[in-house]
Amino acid sequence: MRSFSRLLLLAVLAALLSGCGYNAIQQKDEQVKAGWAEVLNQYKRRADLIPNLVQTVEGYANQERQVLTDVTNARSRVGQINVNADDADSLKQFQQAQGELSGALSRLLVVTENYPNLKSDQGFRDLQAQLEGTENRITVARGRYIQMVQDYNTFLRQFPQLITAKIFGYQVKPNFTVDNEAQISQPPAVKFGSQAPAPAPAPQPQPQPQPQPQQAPAQ
Repeated sequence: MRSFSRLLLLAVLAALLSGCGYNAIQQKDEQVKAGWAEVLNQYKRRADLIPNLVQTVEGYANQERQVLTDVTNARSRVGQINVNADDADSLKQFQQAQGELSGALSRLLVVTENYPNLKSDQGFRDLQAQLEGTENRITVARGRYIQMVQDYNTFLRQFPQLITAKIFGYQVKPNFTVDNEAQISQPPAVKFGSQAPAPAPAPQPQPQPQPQPQQAPAQ
């Protein structure tokens, strides 16, 4: 009898938890964790490419020491951060470090344009293609994670799971912020050349017909 009562109590408890959104919270929380793991995986993929990229560039453009050093130091700072995706300050610090690394990589790739031999090196071209592909994967992974967090936070704020979240200690999660928000709010300036187009020539006046002289009547 006790076993039956215990099973009945568990069944009722499970039904209550399901009805109050507890199971859905668990599912969405796991989705967010999986999305975050994919973000970290793609950032790690980029970090793993950097040493070979720096070594290749160094073989052709050793004089660009400052740019190479900036990339190496930025990668090192990224590796020293123990990010906690549930902590807003930690996520902000992680995002800032990744942004600094992205900026250093952009400057490095700009410098390589001045070295035709480097640009024609097959190893460098392969690394550059892998890096571009990784940047695209990072963008996709971040976008999915942002959507997952938004879905989780929206669900958590609704009733009745709002009460369930408070009971079990679930809180809304911080999310990625937009980089250079003030800058991207401005429309891009589009220029199709350094010189202004020449003004169109003014229309020439049309010649006026000359009056014909009148002949005297015959006598």
